[in-house]
Amino acid sequence: MHDQAEKLRARFQQNPLLGGKRTRLVAVTSGKGGVGKSNFSLNFALGLMEKGQKVVIFDMDIGLANMDVLMGVSPKRHLLNLLETNNSIWDIIEKGPNDLEFIAGGSGFTQILDLDDAQLFHLYDELQALQGYADTIIFDTGAGISKESLTFILSCDEVLLVTTPEPTAITDAYAVIKMIHSRNPHMPIQLVINRVSSPKEGKQTADKLSMVAKRFLGLEVSTLGFVSDDTNVSNAVKRQRPFLLAYPQTRASIGIRSLVDAYIGKHSAFDHGSTPEPTGMRGLLAKMKKWL
Repeated sequence: MHDQAEKLRARFQQNPLLGGKRTRLVAVTSGKGGVGKSNFSLNFALGLMEKGQKVVIFDMDIGLANMDVLMGVSPKRHLLNLLETNNSIWDIIEKGPNDLEFIAGGSGFTQILDLDDAQLFHLYDELQALQGYADTIIFDTGAGISKESLTFILSCDEVLLVTTPEPTAITDAYAVIKMIHSRNPHMPIQLVINRVSSPKEGKQTADKLSMVAKRFLGLEVSTLGFVSDDTNVSNAVKRQRPFLLAYPQTRASIGIRSLVDAYIGKHSAFDHGSTPEPTGMRGLLAKMKKWL
């Protein structure tokens, strides 16, 4: 396993096509299901696109992938097709509303963790094409912590942790923070509090999580923002259309756009900064093997 990771790092260093614009990898996760994680990922991506960003979504919710359902799209291919056939990365990218590009979920994601050198290098050669192609790649991971989801989370550049004010959701969100921190104390984690009845409730929920993380883990967890509880969200799900597009002026859409503005503001200097290890698609596979 160590030799395989070393070979990957050498391959990254030898590839002259990986310069230029950086691609930021964002893992969106949650402590439990039912908090609106995938819906957030989808509408957050569309919000970034409204600001001129190029975005690609990977639906990583193994076994419960539903990004295509939220968009009303029937994908023809997923990542497994890239491993089993001669398809290129461009063959498996599907398009949703507003031409949002996504790679549909499927059982193939679990197989990435067991690839041999030839398969891994083939996958790398395809995925590295996205380096510089997209500004942001969002990995919508499964709720909770499985071996597969944790590996992808730790391999990204940052984590957006979605929770709600419900006590069980808060408890499970803290468990995710604790697990991520135990494996990588330097992983940036930002909170997204979904379905809040008021900004006050959102702030209280975020403050509670941040305080516990600071007290017991010595970890500073920042808050990206809040999304209001909104009946138009469920209406949009029934219509299989993102609420940002179906109800652009509803409270949840206003909240998403506020989160997008906050996110872009926090990362305005990203393209000009430096990092201690490869980021974006350049570092994804090497870091995946590191965290196995």
